Amino acid sequence: MSGFLAGAATGVLSGFGIGGGSLLILWLTMVEGFAQYTAAGINLLYFLCCAPAALVSHLRNRLIDRRAALWCALAGCLTAPLASHAAGAVPSDWLRRLFGVLLLALAWRELRAGRSN
Repeated sequence: MSGFLAGAATGVLSGFGIGGGSLLILWLTMVEGFAQYTAAGINLLYFLCCAPAALVSHLRNRLIDRRAALWCALAGCLTAPLASHAAGAVPSDWLRRLFGVLLLALAWRELRAGRSN
């Protein structure tokens, strides 16, 4: 039941653009004990289920620049296989540390952006 609640909560947060996918990976690795690669794969499948509802809502509210979204989607489709191969070549411990550094950098950036508003 706790896994269901964690998935539902991170799904709602993802829809609002808060970073629910990152939280889901943290839950899966730290609480559920999944390997980083497995957690990332589950997160990608999870995203495919949550993203369409958020996309429809954001399109209706005109919160998405369609041209920019198209370029981002194309870039993502091209780079995702390369990034997947690169991640497969990195030891799991290092991948976990790199993910932590990324989260800290994003948090720092958001904190700095909040001060300027």
